[in-house]
Amino acid sequence: KGPMHLSSLVAQRMARSGGGSIVNVLTFGAIKPGGFLSMYCSSKAALDHLTRCAALDWAPHGVRVNCVNPGVTVTNLHRRGGMDETRYAAFLDRAKETHPLGRPGQADEIADAVLFVASDKAAWMTGDTIAVDGGRHLTCLR
Repeated sequence: KGPMHLSSLVAQRMARSGGGSIVNVLTFGAIKPGGFLSMYCSSKAALDHLTRCAALDWAPHGVRVNCVNPGVTVTNLHRRGGMDETRYAAFLDRAKETHPLGRPGQADEIADAVLFVASDKAAWMTGDTIAVDGGRHLTCLR
């Protein structure tokens, strides 16, 4: 419920200030469910829909609402999350297999997409989801 409540509060303030941009972050699980992740995937799918609904609600007030949907991204979280070297190497190998560009993403690649969507360069975008996933979303179409 966090993104829903936060977006509502932030959008109200943005509307009073003349507009703004909200960027939600999804995951591949919003598109294609993963095993034993039903609550996580369901909440991300709901966030995708919430983004589109909020975009319609807030557009008349100059507030844009969009999503960035990253693929597997290399971060320090994986090592802190308890993965040993063997599991981490397998994780990276799997990302190479499941992403058509053949590699996991880097955090700065996701950040660049968020910055673009939040910027005035994306002023004509609202209710959109940008996949920054090395083409992984295309694998759902097969």
